[in-house]
Amino acid sequence: MNNPEGSPAGIERSASSAQIMLEMIDVSHSYHARRSNFEKGLHRVLDGVSLKLYRGQTLGILGRNGAGKTTMLRLMAGILAPSRGEIRRQPDARYSLLTLGLGFQLQLTGRDNARVAALLQGATAKEADACLESIREFSELGVSFDEPVRTYSAGMRARLGFSTALQTQVEVLLIDEVLSVGDRGFREKAAAAMRERVVGEQTVVIVSHSESQIEEMCDVAAWIDEGVLRGYGGVGETLRAYRN
Repeated sequence: MNNPEGSPAGIERSASSAQIMLEMIDVSHSYHARRSNFEKGLHRVLDGVSLKLYRGQTLGILGRNGAGKTTMLRLMAGILAPSRGEIRRQPDARYSLLTLGLGFQLQLTGRDNARVAALLQGATAKEADACLESIREFSELGVSFDEPVRTYSAGMRARLGFSTALQTQVEVLLIDEVLSVGDRGFREKAAAAMRERVVGEQTVVIVSHSESQIEEMCDVAAWIDEGVLRGYGGVGETLRAYRN
């Protein structure tokens, strides 16, 4: 299904029709893990992953827990550096990783965290302040928006993080399972908002255990198993390989 160049048949696009927003070239990532009180071993999380993400594309990443999906997103976002290989990003593009509680300062309010997050994503101070009311409304946090994040439930943090990423415009949005968190009403609202982004120019990478979510929202999929890219291509083809 995949080829050495990281772009399987059917999703390769010419440079004139689509811009490559992110490219992983033979990327591996390892860390030292303690095996016993006296011994440390090298644990490989990703092994030789190559793929390309084009402007306006929505890539879904599938895999079991511990397969390397979250590590892959953090590498894409630039939070981690690969142990081997290369990751190329558009130099002027903004990349935002949306995952539960990542980067939140627990002592700050939801409002202050939203403002800091917007600034970190490249917004000016004026732009960050202008989007705060929209973030408060979409997150449905009410008065809790001005309370410390340490008082939030996991679902409230997910709503704050998703709303901040949604309202502050970035070129590439990286989402780690957040659409599956929260009450049913907010999940449906978040999914509808994401569908609008997918139809537009937003470039998105979604990690999800929901096959129906990948099928509905994505136009290309990658299957990671034990750190290896087992499948990469059209959603239907990749899902069939994943199920089998």
